Amino acid sequence: MTLQQLKYAEAVARHKNISKAAEQVFISQPSLTAAIHQLEEEMHITIFSRKNKGVEITSDGQSFLAYARQVLEQADLLEEKFKGKTELTPIFSVSCQHYSFAVNAMVDVIKKFGGATYNFTLRETQTYEIIEDISRLKSEIGILYKDSKNDEVIDKLLKKNDLAFTELFTAKPHVFVSRNNPLSKKESVTVADLEPYPYLVFEQGEHNSFYFSEEPFPAIERKKTICVRDRATLFNLLIGLNGYTVSSGVISKELNGPSIVSVPFDYDEKMRIGYITKKGMQLSRYGTSYIEALKTHI
Repeated sequence: MTLQQLKYAEAVARHKNISKAAEQVFISQPSLTAAIHQLEEEMHITIFSRKNKGVEITSDGQSFLAYARQVLEQADLLEEKFKGKTELTPIFSVSCQHYSFAVNAMVDVIKKFGGATYNFTLRETQTYEIIEDISRLKSEIGILYKDSKNDEVIDKLLKKNDLAFTELFTAKPHVFVSRNNPLSKKESVTVADLEPYPYLVFEQGEHNSFYFSEEPFPAIERKKTICVRDRATLFNLLIGLNGYTVSSGVISKELNGPSIVSVPFDYDEKMRIGYITKKGMQLSRYGTSYIEALKTHI
């Protein structure tokens, strides 16, 4: 296995196409294909599955490429220090629940490292998928919360997938409402206060149980519930229908606008929000910078 082979594999993964990757690394398509085959045979894995319209990264390939990128980053750091090389292509991915501070932190990282070329990914997705993404090394960092209701289930999944949870902060649940909602004027709200209003939640797909919910809330029947997949839709419906959702209370006026406010929720629970990583995996410099940016924004 050579450093050049790792660069070839990373290029194919980035472009999802052998021809485009070959152009980018300045070799012929047959030579690139042969180099990838040789690497796969040596490692005894299939990194890419060939499709009519390109290639797809296999599960083993995701794991292999995550380690390969660590090696390539260290090689880049050596070239930066001793050869003055600055033309790098940062690659970094985060999977998270729907938190504005996670977006703000990614903005900081891109501003710091983004040059002429870069490849950053921020996946606001379902809780179970966050754990899967980190276990398969599809993302380097995952962000989610734990509380007394889901702690045991989440911890079992983390242990099963060899993942570590690092707490960033503890928050008392807050209710997010429109500034025009009567609840926005209250010092705190109760479950009874919320009953007349539509409850907006992030849909969790096949794993749609309260163990994977993003919203810490008592397990009671609610008359009006709306499930959504993305944060923009949730906030638009929250404003348009005078609804509410439950979250950490950390809100970004830059991202969410001045129309959304947070009000303390009178509910005896605490959210322990943190990040998950693969045990034994050293964070890249982008990952380290992202964690520092998170701490700034929270």
